[in-house]
Amino acid sequence: MQYSLDEAKDLAVRACLAVGAAPAAANALAEATISAERHGRHSVGFAHLFDYLEGLLSGRISGTAEPELSYPAPAIVQADAKGGIAQLCLDQAFEELLARTKSYGVTVFSVTDSYTAGELGYYARKMAEQGLIALAATNGPALLAAGRSAEAVYGTNPFAFAAPTQGKAPLVFDQASSATAFVKVRGAAERGDSIPEGWAVDERGQHTTDSREAIKGALLAFGGSRGANIALMVEVLAAGVTGANWSLDAPAFDEGSESPGAGLFMVMLDPKVLDPSFSDRLASQVERLAAKGVHIPGGGSLQSEVDLPDEWVARLERYGNQKQESSQ
Repeated sequence: MQYSLDEAKDLAVRACLAVGAAPAAANALAEATISAERHGRHSVGFAHLFDYLEGLLSGRISGTAEPELSYPAPAIVQADAKGGIAQLCLDQAFEELLARTKSYGVTVFSVTDSYTAGELGYYARKMAEQGLIALAATNGPALLAAGRSAEAVYGTNPFAFAAPTQGKAPLVFDQASSATAFVKVRGAAERGDSIPEGWAVDERGQHTTDSREAIKGALLAFGGSRGANIALMVEVLAAGVTGANWSLDAPAFDEGSESPGAGLFMVMLDPKVLDPSFSDRLASQVERLAAKGVHIPGGGSLQSEVDLPDEWVARLERYGNQKQESSQ
């Protein structure tokens, strides 16, 4: 069925509240979920929301955690998620980040001890919509093998970049250091589909196109050692600089009762400090590149409705029913 954005957000909010999320956390998570769907990032939209709901039920996510913000330097904002979600940290720090970036030209945002970040492009896009350039990096539990090791040593360690373009949607790209996102491999395994060569190895370290064997093994970096270097860079920023768990030490995001304790690192830059005409110039350059056949990420049409399988809607509603039954 198709739902309006408001209807779909209401479904998400009610499900989050039903499994113990405080109103602010429920709204932050629902907003990020709808943004992912609206921008065509379905694998980290409602499909991934179920990981959050199960995490809230099991204790992997603290639904009532209130982020603790601190300001160790004028252009640095730190957030301790306290086992909660990074989306709420961004909501709580958003106005301060904007104000400090406008004042100092550049700001760093650091988040520690959070659940995995979901659609990373969401964080960068929100800043670009306010006229800022943003770079974001985040880690998570080890899922990615590197070098000659068959053991997973990094998370999928995505990074995202966004920049404002005058009169157009922001330029945004969001990609994992792995050849694909883990949720795509997991989805293929659930359907019994094969995966392309080069996405993953099995538990013996052998290349595989069997998605179910890949789940037991590890993902591979895009571009071999070059992609693995990007994963390491993201690890240094998102786990090392923020004080979050290294991916090797992060508990699983989809089982157990412990938070992954992941990190998020962002840099925001006000381009007008260096070039007042930046957004106009970028808009013109994007048009020139597009005319030459270059794909411009982030500039596609936005979806005005959300397609949700009946099975998913029923599952979302069951979370609400569980809460009603437990209160009786």
